[in-house]
Amino acid sequence: MSILHRIRRDRYRASVSAGDQGDFQTTFVKDGNLHYAVEKGENSEEPSYQEVSGAPVESRSPLGYHVGAVTITFLNLSKMVGTGVYSTPASVLKGTGSVGLALIWWTIGFFMSAAGLSVYLEFASYFPHRSGSEAVYLEQAFPRPRYLFPVAFAIQSVLLSFSSSNAIVMANYLFRISTHTPSDWEVKGLAVGVYSLAFLTVVFSTKWSYRISNAIGFIKLLTLIFVAITGLVVLGGNVSRVPDPHANFRDSFSGFEGTSASPYGITNALYKIYFSYAGYENAFNVVNEVKNPVRSIRNSGGLSLLVVAILYILANVAYFSAVPKEELVQGKTIAASLFFQHVFGPGKAVRGLNILIAISAFGNLLAVLLGSSRLIRECGRQGTLPYANFWATPFRPQHLPTSFFNFCMAVGLYFTRRSRKRLNIPAPSKRASFRTWHVAILFTIAVNLFMLIMPWYPPTSGATGGDVSFWYATYVVTGIGILLACGAYYVVWVYALQGGKGIALVKVPLTRLDLWDQEHDAQGAKVGGRGSSDEDEVVDVSGKNQL
Repeated sequence: MSILHRIRRDRYRASVSAGDQGDFQTTFVKDGNLHYAVEKGENSEEPSYQEVSGAPVESRSPLGYHVGAVTITFLNLSKMVGTGVYSTPASVLKGTGSVGLALIWWTIGFFMSAAGLSVYLEFASYFPHRSGSEAVYLEQAFPRPRYLFPVAFAIQSVLLSFSSSNAIVMANYLFRISTHTPSDWEVKGLAVGVYSLAFLTVVFSTKWSYRISNAIGFIKLLTLIFVAITGLVVLGGNVSRVPDPHANFRDSFSGFEGTSASPYGITNALYKIYFSYAGYENAFNVVNEVKNPVRSIRNSGGLSLLVVAILYILANVAYFSAVPKEELVQGKTIAASLFFQHVFGPGKAVRGLNILIAISAFGNLLAVLLGSSRLIRECGRQGTLPYANFWATPFRPQHLPTSFFNFCMAVGLYFTRRSRKRLNIPAPSKRASFRTWHVAILFTIAVNLFMLIMPWYPPTSGATGGDVSFWYATYVVTGIGILLACGAYYVVWVYALQGGKGIALVKVPLTRLDLWDQEHDAQGAKVGGRGSSDEDEVVDVSGKNQL
């Protein structure tokens, strides 16, 4: 009979050595069959307590510390303000069935995002030295079954590693500038080109990627402010091209032809709005590149979300003030372009504003690549992907998690709190701590559960009557298929790949188990082989001695 032990062998082992952490000595805390390493990084004075099955702390960020308050603000803002607010108002209006409900839905989207932001902040206060957001938080919230969540999350991140919708909307706006009516293949070709340009920009330089992203973020902010102010001017009756700017706001909760306020419609609208706010969490992907991350992200990240929410609502008010709602629904992804045409007419001004929106879309691609590349890099450091060193290399751009993992992360926050309480882990210092309200966690759980269940509800016009030409729940089944693929890979990873290249599963006979434990620390490294000292200790808080 034997037992499998996990040994980490990647190049980042050296970064957790006691010598790399100054006077700080790595210690270990044991709770039943769970082992927690107490480690520290340079970006925060707070040590972190993390289960050793995860990737070790990098005491010094190999990507530097280029992320300050301004970068955090625009990193989040640039990812949020991409194409959603310029392209989704029509589908939101169609799904909700009325102008009034559409505006309420955009407001609810803000509260959803604020609750989600608070969940991320509490996790960041517990693990201030780990970039990668969900990849880390799921790993630590669900350490058992061993490696299940890290493996599943890594696979879905790779399978969904694209931002095609933003690239396609950007391509459409670029064609609107030239007044050329493109074919589908022309749009796709241009979308591939702009995505490739964004990718190469991120690969070229970390520092300059942040600088370019910040600069474009500032342009995006000014563009959205301009749309909002112009809408207020239109509402004031000061634009002769719009004879009745209040027409859409009369009987604002009444439906009209071409819309459907059904369960399917409002769920679809909620997804579109959630997509538009996606990005409030982007800075958590680069936590280890931020000095005093909790305080910095709490202030700058919270400000960026509030500003974006206000401007989103004002932008929708602007669209409704200038564009008849029937025309807006028919316009699909070019709501902002229609707004410009009604206010300024079909001239150079409209083409100039379309250029700004195209630049905004490009900035969104940069922000997504900057944040998600760190996320997939952390998956590589966990050893959950084949060729782990390849994925762990900086600048591997990937994409976002699904509602399922957001739901699990919110639930997992309660598990993390319970584990820390069992271990009597001291709370972080006041400036580095954050504890979200129960109502925010429960709201996040409820919202994501809603978005997991309601897509099964059929549209009123039949199984093929949704916003796509095929069966309405195809994407739901596809999502389940991806989760099943994650589970299948997990089985292969454990039993066939034996943990991939970044780690090794070593078979130890039970007769030699006690000796093995004496010669190795809780992270699987041989005692003395990683710069550890005799001062390192293992504390068993459960009174049990089994591994």
